[in-house]
Amino acid sequence: MLEKYPNAKIADVTSKATTGLVKLSPFYPHGEIPIPFSEGQTAMCVEGIWQGLKVFDKEDIDPKMFRNDSMKNIKRTVRKFGKPLGHRKGTKGTELLDYIQARIQIYLPAYLWVLENKVQHIIERLREASKAQDIVLLDYETNDDVLNARKPLSHAYLVKAYVEGNYPTAEGLVNQKPKTEVPKTKLVAKSKHPKKSKKAPDNQPKLF
Repeated sequence: MLEKYPNAKIADVTSKATTGLVKLSPFYPHGEIPIPFSEGQTAMCVEGIWQGLKVFDKEDIDPKMFRNDSMKNIKRTVRKFGKPLGHRKGTKGTELLDYIQARIQIYLPAYLWVLENKVQHIIERLREASKAQDIVLLDYETNDDVLNARKPLSHAYLVKAYVEGNYPTAEGLVNQKPKTEVPKTKLVAKSKHPKKSKKAPDNQPKLF
């Protein structure tokens, strides 16, 4: 990454970060995060909401996930619970959302709440820093297409989008098609464990 972006600032925003940027991880236990469609109920972290509202053919939602503040043991897997049926629309909801709709109606607003209410000081620092130089945000995923169900959505992309003022919303995604190209950017996100890829021109930093 330093060879491709020699003047960039490298910023680890994963759950393994050793700086305050770890607070941008969906696993970070900020607490008091409103659970979508669940009046008066909150969770410790965004990932806890996402995993807790999952419904499998062998198990319904798991409220324990909402209280998990350890950043560990949050994943609920197909191997253990069977075929995923969807995400329940609220802790007491009767409707199950498919993967993409759950991403749009549950994950995006939950993470947006964290960005707006828990980490504004970090966002402002990134916004100011990105005016002067490229910033490479390290993440385990690099999918920046909300409508792409084949890969988990990158939270580094969501940070980038929020900093640049174009965080994805349900309204904005209504008529959007899956992306075929990656636009030029000023703030860059890249996988923490990237696969080999063709080198991009130095004057065209992109979201990977």
